[in-house]
Amino acid sequence: MAHIRILRHYIHTPFLITAALESIAIGFAAYTGFFTRYGEFPVFYEHLPFAVSFGLMLTFFMAAMGVYEARLREGYVGVLLRTAVAMFLLGTLGMAVLLYLATGLSEGRGVLLFATIEAFIFVAFLRWLTSNLIGDDFMKRRVCVLGAGNRAIKIASRMRRRSDQRAFILTGFLRQAGTDDVVSEYGASVMDYPKHGLLNFCVDQDVDEIVVAADDRRADSTNTPLPFDELMDCRLSGIEVCEVQNFIEREACKLDVDLLQRSWLVYSDGFSTGWWRAFTKRTFDILAAIGLLLVFAPIILLTALAVAICDRFRGPILYRQERVGLDGEIIQVMKFRTMRVNAEEDGAVWADRNDPRLTRIGGFLRRAHLDELPQLFSVLSGKMSMVGPRPERPVFVDSLQAQLPYYEQRHRVKPGVTGWAQLCYPYGASVQDAKEKLQYDLYYLKNHSVLLDLIILLQTVEVVLVGEGSR
Repeated sequence: MAHIRILRHYIHTPFLITAALESIAIGFAAYTGFFTRYGEFPVFYEHLPFAVSFGLMLTFFMAAMGVYEARLREGYVGVLLRTAVAMFLLGTLGMAVLLYLATGLSEGRGVLLFATIEAFIFVAFLRWLTSNLIGDDFMKRRVCVLGAGNRAIKIASRMRRRSDQRAFILTGFLRQAGTDDVVSEYGASVMDYPKHGLLNFCVDQDVDEIVVAADDRRADSTNTPLPFDELMDCRLSGIEVCEVQNFIEREACKLDVDLLQRSWLVYSDGFSTGWWRAFTKRTFDILAAIGLLLVFAPIILLTALAVAICDRFRGPILYRQERVGLDGEIIQVMKFRTMRVNAEEDGAVWADRNDPRLTRIGGFLRRAHLDELPQLFSVLSGKMSMVGPRPERPVFVDSLQAQLPYYEQRHRVKPGVTGWAQLCYPYGASVQDAKEKLQYDLYYLKNHSVLLDLIILLQTVEVVLVGEGSR
């Protein structure tokens, strides 16, 4: 099984196994670090609380740095750099605070440095071992796509890189007689529909799953009917059969708006709300906002002072702007001012990477996401959530709703300080970018839960440190 679904969110099994193995290796490093420091191994049970805390803490911060994310496209060296930041920076700080607060773990203070160094070595070796000896294709599903036309092009064009196939192996595309082939131009392997039957083909090719991406999905089509009987034989023989929209949702964690049909939205699972979800989300928002305000209080004060000094106390520190909130309500969002006064006297425009309207400190505040900190007060007031779609300006919303189907649906939940789209796609400045981010927002709308909120909030640490997604 290449993935499991927890609270409607898909998590790839290989990454869970990797995280578990590396957590054990880090816990073992707690013992070897003690040996390096004192020349003898500690009593197993006496040192166990420190070892467990150490393993969970470092694994937690590696997850925060996106080490276990399927969308990560960096190589072995890039992953090790993220691991180093997670261990030596975040992990060391986290363990230092824990050791200070938990007096029962005081024995571990003298071995923390040695344990961290050895944990990094163990994890680096384990990751090299699993990727080279076991192989990159370990535990991946072998997938065959039925169709080579316009619906199949969504897989051929957007999921053709090896980094996009972290949990499956694409064996090829099956083209039925009389249908179009538009996927070959993307380097896809196209095969004619097997004459000896679909089930025999899947057995011969060791196919685990068939993704149905045929343009004509009617069984009674006069041109090229969908082979429902053969698909049923495959399904009853243990081969998974999946519709292309569900496949993209699972593997890319987004809903493709070009493939979406209202009937699919109506009959599919998810999109659930209720008093319990509202209660847990509001509780999560309040606790997270208060905690972050306490942690970042000194930074908030320093940022406010820096904005004032940079502009020689001639402009406001905070910038208030109208945004679209829950159910289309217009809300006021506060941010630290990053643009010069009267920057939009000629009208609202998309933000640009090298926006000339930015103040001297504005670019840094945006890259570090410090300008977003005042939005925590909007979370406490209930106008925003910690996690949700990015709140957009009314003038842009009116334009995008006229051009993009289902865009208005993203307002069914409160806008968030951070969100799934912000993690998965860099900040956009065009209608096409808005369309791409909408697909991730719809995924969140369909599958949101406390677990997904925790995952998003945790991995926002990566965005802040790496500086992705900001403008």
